[in-house]
Amino acid sequence: MYPDGAAATHGSVGTPLRWASVTKVATAVAVLVAVEEGTVSLDDPAGPPGSTLRHLLAHASGLPFEGDSPIAAPGTRRIYSNAGIEAAAEHVAKAAGMAFADYFQGVWGFALQGSPAHGIRLPLTTLLVVARELLRPERIGAETLAEAVTVQFPGLDGVLPGIRRFALNDWGLGPELRNAKHPHWTGTTNSARTFGHFGGAGGFLWIDPDAELALAALTDLDFDQWSLEAWPRLSDAVLLEHRAGPPT
Repeated sequence: MYPDGAAATHGSVGTPLRWASVTKVATAVAVLVAVEEGTVSLDDPAGPPGSTLRHLLAHASGLPFEGDSPIAAPGTRRIYSNAGIEAAAEHVAKAAGMAFADYFQGVWGFALQGSPAHGIRLPLTTLLVVARELLRPERIGAETLAEAVTVQFPGLDGVLPGIRRFALNDWGLGPELRNAKHPHWTGTTNSARTFGHFGGAGGFLWIDPDAELALAALTDLDFDQWSLEAWPRLSDAVLLEHRAGPPT
């Protein structure tokens, strides 16, 4: 997909499929809308003692993958956490005085089913709405998006689930940041500024600001070794065709 909304698609793009953790990116945008509206602040205390909303979005609150008992002090480790994203959504819900699912629908115009960390089951056409927002934001300001894709709590190590531990496991306010990570689930030719998310249901979304391009995929095959082989190949092929330009 390009910033103007033009997209090339393949397969059953209207078939509802699980987004799994790609849901987190859409949830993060909804939280950032609440920040811009003044409903919440990134520096609000939220989650375990000493944690803020910023910590929760950046997987730096100390909460584990699941559960509300922290396993590290806030800001000391990058611990990928469904619980942290759910706590961020709950913080917005309490401040807004409504269910987070209702707030989410008001932002996006489509439904959040289940957990704000992994609950969406909708078609690729809907995921492209999220891709378009991250290429050319309209629901949030450009400055907010720029902060969201800036490293939060630099220098933290941690595990990128299903891949490996990184001494610098950089993360923004919701999106995972490629930066110097290698190997990575995006293509070998993606720029270091690439950001996005993948999910346990075999889907992903990345945005490469240098190429001004987004790539999204949803599947009915759970994440496994195939993903780490197929996703980079697909990404490289798309970027190669993009850089070659239209045929003459």
